[in-house]
Amino acid sequence: MGYHLEGRLLEVCNCRVLCPCWIGEDPDFGTCDTIVAWHFDKGSVDGVDVSGHTIAMIAHVPGNILQGNWTAAVYLDDKVSTQQEQALLGVYTGQKGGPIAELAKLVGKVASVQKVPITFTVQGGNGTIKIGDAGFAELEPYKNAAGDTTTLANTVFSTVPGAPVFVGKAREYKTKNHAGLGKDINIKGHNALQSTFVFDA
Repeated sequence: MGYHLEGRLLEVCNCRVLCPCWIGEDPDFGTCDTIVAWHFDKGSVDGVDVSGHTIAMIAHVPGNILQGNWTAAVYLDDKVSTQQEQALLGVYTGQKGGPIAELAKLVGKVASVQKVPITFTVQGGNGTIKIGDAGFAELEPYKNAAGDTTTLANTVFSTVPGAPVFVGKAREYKTKNHAGLGKDINIKGHNALQSTFVFDA
């Protein structure tokens, strides 16, 4: 039956503004520590409704993002049922094919999979992500002189071809030493990007 997923994507990391990974360059500091999250405003996987749920990764990227070998701790919101969890993990491990399978290839090691309370309020580059006690970020967008949100388009690192990417920064971005990734992050004013997506397979 495949999947149809639409919603909002966000990414924050320890790179300066603007993150070079999105245009295929190396991370500012040689490696990248990031939160990437997808909130499904609407969607189903093999007939299983996953609307209203969120999946997120707290990941360490050892070099150029396109070279893969990420180590990731995966989090699903604690409201997902066992059936929904299996459906979403099937998609995000690449087993269901489609555009998300290309992203899944970049992850070399999954350190853990947990269900935790997740808050995702980001819209138009503005809002917060909270992943249990493991991660938190507050995003704010850049705007032009007329007050319109600054956007990116046609970037090499994008699983959302054609969708606008809202450029911003994280007023606050922190993660705790999670799942053996060995990183505590607590920084302000670093990269934050948010987009929308429609995935079909």
